[in-house]
Amino acid sequence: MTGFTRGWRARAGVAVAVITALTAASAGPAAAVRERGPGAAIEAVMRKPGYEHARWGLLEVDEKGRTVRSENAGEFFIPGSAAKLFSVSATWRTIGGDHRFTTPVLAVGHRNHSALDGHLVLVGQGDLSLGGRTGPGGTMEYTDVDHTYANDVPGATLTPQNPLAGIDELARQVRHSGITEVNGDVVVDSRLFTSSANLDPGPTPLIVNDNVIDLLTTPTSAGRPARLDWRPHVAPYRVDSQVRTVPAGGTTDISVTASPDGTHITLTGTIAAGAKPVLRVSPVRNPDAFGRTALIEALGRAGVTVHAHATGPNPAGLLRQDRHATERVAAYVSPPYAEYAKVILKVSHNLGANLGICLMAVHAGSRSCDDGFRPLAEFVRRAGVDPRQLQLLDGRGGNPVDRIVPTAFPRLLRFWERTPDAARFRKALPILGVDGSLAGSCTRAATCPAHGKVFAKPGTVAGFDAVNNRLAVGGDTLAGYFDTGRGRRHTFFIGVNGASAPDIKGLLAIIDDLNHIAALLQQQAAARENGPLRGH
Repeated sequence: MTGFTRGWRARAGVAVAVITALTAASAGPAAAVRERGPGAAIEAVMRKPGYEHARWGLLEVDEKGRTVRSENAGEFFIPGSAAKLFSVSATWRTIGGDHRFTTPVLAVGHRNHSALDGHLVLVGQGDLSLGGRTGPGGTMEYTDVDHTYANDVPGATLTPQNPLAGIDELARQVRHSGITEVNGDVVVDSRLFTSSANLDPGPTPLIVNDNVIDLLTTPTSAGRPARLDWRPHVAPYRVDSQVRTVPAGGTTDISVTASPDGTHITLTGTIAAGAKPVLRVSPVRNPDAFGRTALIEALGRAGVTVHAHATGPNPAGLLRQDRHATERVAAYVSPPYAEYAKVILKVSHNLGANLGICLMAVHAGSRSCDDGFRPLAEFVRRAGVDPRQLQLLDGRGGNPVDRIVPTAFPRLLRFWERTPDAARFRKALPILGVDGSLAGSCTRAATCPAHGKVFAKPGTVAGFDAVNNRLAVGGDTLAGYFDTGRGRRHTFFIGVNGASAPDIKGLLAIIDDLNHIAALLQQQAAARENGPLRGH
C-alpha cells in the first residue's frame, strides 16, 4: 500500500483502508463464468463506473511460457507494492534465502574479574526483527494487517511476541559471559550502511520493533477514560492518553502526536464502548539511542550494572577508539532470510522491502544503500527480465518514478519455478482468501472455488483528488501464480492505472475487482485444462 495524502484523511475524517478487510463479490466467479463466459465477465468488471478514464493491463502466461491473454502488457504501469516481488526476490537471491543475521555485542576494554573496564558495543547487522516476531519454531510471525500500517489501516493488530526479545537475549548472554558490571558505556555501532533519502521509510542497521512504539487503546465504560497499553517500554519514552470512551455506536477516532524527539507521545480522541481495541503507532526518531537505552535496561534486568546514563544520545564517538582488546560476549542469530521475505510479502512490509536494497549494497561491498540497485539490476538480468522494463527508486514500490512493464512479472515468476526455492517463494506470497493482504477476499471455497489457489502480491497507490473531492487511484495491481490443477500453474499480472473512487469503500471495491478477475482467470484455466467448472 502506498501513499494516501494527509488531505484525504483530514477532509474525509475516516481511517484509510488497504487490501485486507475486503468483501467478496456478491456473485462468485464460477457463477459469472457460467452466465456470461470468462471474457465477458472480466470485461464487465473493467467497464464498471470509476474506470472511465483508466487503463487496464492484463497478462496470463501458462506453465510452458505461452501467452494466454494479453492487454497493454508492453506498457509501463504504476506497480505499487507489487514491486516488492522484484526487491524481495533480488535480496533473497543475493544474500541467500538461508542467510541468518548475527547481531553481536562486543566488550571493548579489559576485564577486572566480573567488571568490564571499557565499553559494550552493539553492532547493528540489518536484522529487521531482532527477535520481535520470532515464533517458538523459528518462524517469523505476522498478522494480516501489520502494526506498521496501524495509523492508516483499520484492523491492524499485534503479534504476541516480545518486541525486545532479541535485546533481552543479548543481555542474558552478556551476563552469562561473566560480566556483571560495565564501568564504561554502551554504544550502538550503526556503520553497516547509510540509508538514502529515496528510501521511505528509511532503514537503519539496528531495528527494534520496526522502529515504532505500539499504542493499544481499549474502551471501558461510557464517560470513562479508555485503557491504554503500549510497548516496548524504553526510557525516556512516555505516553499520555486523553482518549475517552463514548456510548456504544459512537465515533471511534484516535489521533497520535509526539514531541519533536518522539519521546513524549499523546493520544487524543474517542473510542466507542464495546468496540474492538484500536492500535496506533508512533515512530522512534532515533533508533540508535533507543536501542542503546533498551540494551542498558535489559542488562539491568539480567543483573549487569552499567554506570553510564541509560538515556541520552548514542556515544558514537567511542567507536573511533582502538579496539585492540575486543571480545564478543553475546550474539543474537536470526531466522533465515526466507522467513523475513514471507513477512515482507504477506503484509507488504515497507521498511523490510527498503532494507533489502541496503542489504544488497552491503553484500556488494558498499555502505551506501543507493548502491543496492546495482545488484538488483544484475539479478533482474539473471532472471531473464529486461531491466529496461523496470523503473525503481525504492524497494517498496512507493516512489513516484516507480514503473514496471507487465511482461516483466511472468518472467520473474517463471524464473523462481526453475529454482529449488520455488515452493518456498510461492507460499511466501499472500494466498487468496487465506492470509496476508489477500485474506479478506474469496474467503469461502463453497462460493469462490479459487480460494487458496491464487498466490499473488497486490499493490495500491492512491491519494486525495482535491478538485473532485475523491480518491485518485494511481495504480492497483496484482501479480503472481494460480493453480490450474494437476500440478500446473499459470503466472499473471492484472493492473489498472488512473481509476477513481468516491471514498474508501470505493477503493476497496477496486482492489476486490482485481481479486475477482484473478479468481475468474484461475477458474477459466482450470476448466479449460481439467474439464467444465463445477456448479455452485
